[in-house]
Amino acid sequence: MENRAHALTAGLFVIFLSAAVAAVAMWFSGGAVTRDKYLLVSEFPVNGLNPQAVVRYRGVSVGKVENIRLDADNPHLILIRIAVDRDLALTKNVYAQLGYQGLTGLAFVQLNDDGKQAERLATDADNPAQIPFRPSALDSIAESGQRLLSNANGLTERLNLLLSDQNQARFSHILENTAGLTGRLRSTVSQLEPGLKSLPGLAADASSVLKHTDQLIIDLNQITTKINQRDGPVDSLSHTAGELTDTMHKLREATEGITRNSRSIDRFLMQLEEQPRSLLFGKSPPPPGPGEDGFVSPPSPQGISK
Repeated sequence: MENRAHALTAGLFVIFLSAAVAAVAMWFSGGAVTRDKYLLVSEFPVNGLNPQAVVRYRGVSVGKVENIRLDADNPHLILIRIAVDRDLALTKNVYAQLGYQGLTGLAFVQLNDDGKQAERLATDADNPAQIPFRPSALDSIAESGQRLLSNANGLTERLNLLLSDQNQARFSHILENTAGLTGRLRSTVSQLEPGLKSLPGLAADASSVLKHTDQLIIDLNQITTKINQRDGPVDSLSHTAGELTDTMHKLREATEGITRNSRSIDRFLMQLEEQPRSLLFGKSPPPPGPGEDGFVSPPSPQGISK
């Protein structure tokens, strides 16, 4: 009888333990939840991310990481397969980033959305929809730090090249030339100081000359106005020039008349010299020509027969 009681107690303990294990398993698994499959494509390292890592959407746990592998066609791409609750409506604007849990170094997948209205992202278990993977803030900081270190190294190398012994000697020579040039400039300025001091007086004299010049221009304008007035000197000079032109024309005509009369007197004197008797008896008629009465042919030269 006692053995049966022990057996019954053991059987009840096993039954209760099995029920408790099943309840705990259901509590940890969250019950039977239907999930959709998505594929994350990352060009960046995913340090600390392991299968079964949590997938969060704006900080809320919505799924798990199923597997992580490299793309067979392009080893630079990392393919991360995740399972997300079907009740979560992911849009085409969703993107993934890598998040870290405190200081443990364990990573999880963080899904975010830019908040714009977009269509729901359709997916299939055999051909899951792809979600782009963006670098996290820590990755951006690390990349910026690497670029900063690279720039610092380049700057250090350039400074070393700039501060070489040869360049230092050149800098010293430049400084010496600059010092000599400064001394010469100081000497030149000291020589120019007397002239600079006399500049105010020259400026005053120039101002006075300009004032007198302005007055002279005003006087010239007044004279020009008077000259250009009607019946002024210009008009009088024009009238006098016209009268002088008429006088010259008349003088030219008188001169031509005197010239003609002089020619007639010359012809008369020549005729009087050739025939003085013409003064008393008039001009003798010309000798008869060939065929006229009284024509006498001139004698033939000797030795020539007709």
